[in-house]
Amino acid sequence: MRKRKICIIGPSRRFLSGISYYTIRLSNILACGDTVSLIYLRRLLPEFLFPGRRHIGRLMSGVKTENVRVFDGMDYNNPLTWALAFNFLKRERPDYLIMQWWTSSVAHMLLIMEILNSLFVHAKVLIEFHEVVDPLEDSILPIRLYSRFTGRLLRRGADAYITHSISDKNAISGKYGISRDRIYVIPHGLYDHYMPVDGTSAKSELSLTENYVILSFGLIREYKGVPYLIKAFEQLPPEIAARSRLLIVGEIWEGREQLLSQLASSPLRGKITLIDRYVPDNEVSLYFSAADAVVLPYTRASQSGVAHIAMSFGKRVIVTSVGGLKESMSGYEGTEFVQPRDPDAIRLALEKGFRRRGLRFTPPVRGWEAIAKIYRDVIDRLSARSTR
Repeated sequence: MRKRKICIIGPSRRFLSGISYYTIRLSNILACGDTVSLIYLRRLLPEFLFPGRRHIGRLMSGVKTENVRVFDGMDYNNPLTWALAFNFLKRERPDYLIMQWWTSSVAHMLLIMEILNSLFVHAKVLIEFHEVVDPLEDSILPIRLYSRFTGRLLRRGADAYITHSISDKNAISGKYGISRDRIYVIPHGLYDHYMPVDGTSAKSELSLTENYVILSFGLIREYKGVPYLIKAFEQLPPEIAARSRLLIVGEIWEGREQLLSQLASSPLRGKITLIDRYVPDNEVSLYFSAADAVVLPYTRASQSGVAHIAMSFGKRVIVTSVGGLKESMSGYEGTEFVQPRDPDAIRLALEKGFRRRGLRFTPPVRGWEAIAKIYRDVIDRLSARSTR
């Protein structure tokens, strides 16, 4: 059987994010059986507009491509890089072009590549949605109008669409008017490239003396619901709070003043640690190994890379039952679901976790090999449908 030729377009490590990890992991696993190339989106927008500009361009991850031909990369403001990317695409001549979608800031680059592909290369186009719509972008009128215009054109040129949950499939079908039979659901793979260390040693290295470490990890945005977790932590019984530490680890992107004010006025401020920065790969394992519970108090969500790290570590995960998280976490025995915006429910889950701390759970079977198989099945079905 002839190897499939696949080209993936996604964010580079310059703007490091969970989507960067996903793009690399997907490229590597597909390259185990097919010919894979990768076009990086290198500069995504004016850097002064990017909340995480402090870590732009820093090498913070050891995850690399393997057996994948790479073009690095396309810049939002440089047509020369678009032309070079197109020349790369012509040389590779893929049968399938997979575009990663998570923000409208990359829409014009994806649209240009889609148009050039339709004129000269004729690869089938799959758009993989990691987000239905970014709430911040949707709240700003010029960006919202731009996103709707470019997004509509981009989606019209695709042959198929990928989501990571049935919930997102329904949302995308409804919001964008895409037929459900053109949307395929492929689970998100675990981020299992981190090496766990002994929990006691991790706590010692982080200078944590408490018996019960509660971790909130990842970029801090309004929809992540961190204020609800802080309220829940403040309501813990004194005998539990005295033996607990709340670790809030991640860059603050939205609501900085409100969050800092909440922490400063908290009666348990001495038991709460805020680490306001993007954590490089070589530190991630320490925080998750030290944690007794990981809390994701999101008010809305499609997926969460943090959840997929926590599951790979076998941690208890307290998570709100919203969006695609209800599906991706329901098969994991360490999941404790709570209602969004409900500090009391989070508190009760934290108390339960305290009583059962020390338990480790078996990660779900969600390896990248299985993800690749499903992806290839989708591609083969798409190919078969076009030959009818």
